[in-house]
Amino acid sequence: MHCNADWLTSQRQRDILYPVQYLKIKPMTLDVHQSHPEVLKRLKRAEGQLRSVAEMIEAGRSCLDVAQQLHAAERAVREAKKTFINDHLDHCLDHVVDSKSPQARASVDEFKTIAKYL
Repeated sequence: MHCNADWLTSQRQRDILYPVQYLKIKPMTLDVHQSHPEVLKRLKRAEGQLRSVAEMIEAGRSCLDVAQQLHAAERAVREAKKTFINDHLDHCLDHVVDSKSPQARASVDEFKTIAKYL
C-alpha cells in the first residue's frame, strides 16, 4: 500500500490516526496494594513454568508433560488475575461509593459478589 506523506502532515489527521497519543492522560501514581506481592509471586511462578514449557518442547518431552505444565502456568496466571481484580474491587472501588447512597453501596456489593464467578 502506498503511503502519501503529505496526507499525514495535518494535526487533525494525526489525531484521527493516533488518538491515544493526543489524549490528556493523568500521570500514573504509585498504586501498591497489600496483595501485590502475592500477585507478583504467582506471576513469577507462571513465568518460570512457561520457560520450563518452552524447554520441554525444545527437548521433545511428552505432550502430557507439556500439557500439565501449561495447565499449571495458566492456573497461576488465572489466580494472579483473580487476586488482583478482587483486590481492586475491595480497595479502589469501595472509596468511590463510601459517601454515596445506600443503593450505590448495594450495587457495588452485588457487583463484587458476582465478579467472583468470573
